[in-house]
Amino acid sequence: MIVHLEGRLVSATPLSAVIDVNGIGYELHIPVTTAEKLPHVGETARLHTHAVYREDSQSLYGFVSREERDFFRLLTEKVSGIGPKIGLSIMSKLSLPLLRSAIAQGDVGLLAKCPGIGKKTAERLCIELRDKVGIGSTTEHPPTANANSTFGTGGRIEDAVMALMTLGYKADTADKAVRQADAKLGPEATTEALIKAALK
Repeated sequence: MIVHLEGRLVSATPLSAVIDVNGIGYELHIPVTTAEKLPHVGETARLHTHAVYREDSQSLYGFVSREERDFFRLLTEKVSGIGPKIGLSIMSKLSLPLLRSAIAQGDVGLLAKCPGIGKKTAERLCIELRDKVGIGSTTEHPPTANANSTFGTGGRIEDAVMALMTLGYKADTADKAVRQADAKLGPEATTEALIKAALK
C-alpha cells in the first residue's frame, strides 16, 4: 500500500495535486485544507496518502499530515453514507481540530454546514466517531465557542480561531480566516500575528 508520496509538485488546484516521483506522475485528490499548505509548483511536496481501489477505478487521496489522513479513513470507513467525495468536502470546510471538537461536543449545526451532509448525517458522525476523535488528538483543548475559555491551552492556530470566535465570528468563518492567514504568514507566525492577519 502507498502510504506517502514525495516528489516535485507538478500542478495543484484546490481539490487535486499532481506529484512527480522519479518520472511518474501521481494525481491525488486533496481537501482545500491541504491545498492551502502545498508548496509552490516545482518545489518538493510530501503527502500522506490513502488509496481506494474499486472495480472500475483507482484513486489516491493526499493529506499534509498523518492525522488528517487517518481522520479521513475514519470518516469514510466507519461512518455509513460517507464516501471519499463527501469526506473530502467535510475536510475542505473545516480544519481537523475544529472537526474533532465539533464531533466531540456533538455540534450538529456546525457539521451540517459541510457540503454534502445534512442534519441526520451530522448526527451520525457525532454518534459513530465521538469515542474515536479524542484519543490521540493533536489538540488537547480544541477550539470552542465558549467566551470564557482560557487562551494559550491549544496550538497557535486553535488559539487564534478561539479568539476570533470570542469576537463574534462563526466557527467555520474563523477557522477559514486563520487557515488563510497561516498559509500566508507561515509556521513561524505567532497567535497574535495570525489574529491580526485574519481580521484584515
